[in-house]
Amino acid sequence: MRLTPPELAHSALEAAPDAMLIVDAEGAICFANRQVFALFGYAREELLGLPVETLIPQRFRDRHLAHRGDYMTRMRVRPMGQNLELYGLRRDASEFPVEISLSPVADNDPPLVVVAIRDVSERQRVQRELIVARAVAEDARNVADLARESADRANQSKSRFLATASHDLRQPLQALALLNGTLRRAVSDPLVTEALAQQEQAIGAMSRLLNALLDISKLESRSVRPDITEFSVARIFEEMRREFASLATRKGLTLQVDATDACIRSDASLVEQVLRNLLSNAIKYTRDGTVALVCPFADESIVRLEVRDSGIGISADQIPLIYDEFYQVGVATNTTRDGYGLGLAIVKRIVALLALKIEVHSQPGRGSTFALLLPSAGRLAPAPGASEDGAAAAPAVVHSGQPRILLVEDDPSVRDATRMLLKIEGFAVTAVGSLEEALDAFAAHRHFDLLMTDYHLGPNQTGIQVIAAMRERLGPHFKAVLVTGDTSPMIRSIASDPDLRVTSKPIRAEALLRLLRELLPSDADQKTRRSG
Repeated sequence: MRLTPPELAHSALEAAPDAMLIVDAEGAICFANRQVFALFGYAREELLGLPVETLIPQRFRDRHLAHRGDYMTRMRVRPMGQNLELYGLRRDASEFPVEISLSPVADNDPPLVVVAIRDVSERQRVQRELIVARAVAEDARNVADLARESADRANQSKSRFLATASHDLRQPLQALALLNGTLRRAVSDPLVTEALAQQEQAIGAMSRLLNALLDISKLESRSVRPDITEFSVARIFEEMRREFASLATRKGLTLQVDATDACIRSDASLVEQVLRNLLSNAIKYTRDGTVALVCPFADESIVRLEVRDSGIGISADQIPLIYDEFYQVGVATNTTRDGYGLGLAIVKRIVALLALKIEVHSQPGRGSTFALLLPSAGRLAPAPGASEDGAAAAPAVVHSGQPRILLVEDDPSVRDATRMLLKIEGFAVTAVGSLEEALDAFAAHRHFDLLMTDYHLGPNQTGIQVIAAMRERLGPHFKAVLVTGDTSPMIRSIASDPDLRVTSKPIRAEALLRLLRELLPSDADQKTRRSG
């Protein structure tokens, strides 16, 4: 049954991960989604029609009435109570810390305001626990010589736990991200679009915090083992350009990426992670102008990579603090924050792990330059067997109609979310949950243009086995995307080729679709192959 736009808007608001209210000009609650009732402990019939101050502790209500009146005369999208600690009041009179965002409903008379409320108790608890964990880890290192064998066993166990937790925690986020992308393509109602945009921001914030906390945990536990190889700077630069070009464009910035033939001897994945965090920070703290990724110097021993920006800059007294967890330049700890201040803490640990050197030069109001110094590998020879343009020719896939994708994912929620997104984008999708079902699908259809598979597929099955089985039947250049929530060193060791992409969960809908289009032939190529 297809929902009408009002029904779809109501369903989207009900399904939002944050508590969502709609408040009228008099401050009365007109709508509250189920997260409001779960968060504040009221039954639906109790809350509707009450003043929004019902959900605020008594000591803040007079001040809130004044602020509400002021907001109704100058309505705009903004966080509530910037630079203040905000609290919600449950039905049982208990209080809890919150973040609140306000957004007016466009073109509505009388005016309405959408209020998004997020319980930040867990975040504050994680921050406190992380600080305690750091102190405990420091104490443990002081006695490491006395318990090295025991610590090694504990680290191995923690590595297995983090790999498992990483996969399991990313699965629901992946489903949410893809469902959000599907809904944004299916609706046009402005209110629904705004709600979905806020939902996308919440999903992105959860993903970034999860990734950062897992990265910090793995680096702190010393479960990351560098995989030292020789690789070209140009390959990493191109990956960074593809990843950050659209983000820079959305902010109105120019992203410049240097051309270079320098090569490095280090861990490619960890170097990418350092540059990714530096570029993300540079774009975040640059309001206009340019962010650049350059290689200004390379000789037989040292390669210097720089991330430059024309952003807000860092004062000299703040530079020693920027690598601390949860520290952000010019942002008070109780202020609404863009991110969590963990990126440079991760950079510091990776730089120490790889025995590299990082330098910072910055002037307030004129921008910053972060320079990473790495060991040089000279110049790499071209890979044997490559064609003149560096890519092996792939055999033509003869078919007609929509591009056909074989999707292999054992988690039903992620499988359904991915299938819906691909179908709404015009792909023909065959979705299965195992290697055996993939082989049955091949027997039924005989051709596919691309395979998209999860890495972990249940007991004794991986996406690598699925890729091998399909390439045995459809040729060695059959295109494939391997998606995984596992961040263990095993994943980084998977050999890539021009017809394979490896990506981590959660991946945003736009990023996934862009990846598929890179691998799939263009419409013109498909027409040529069909006519041939």
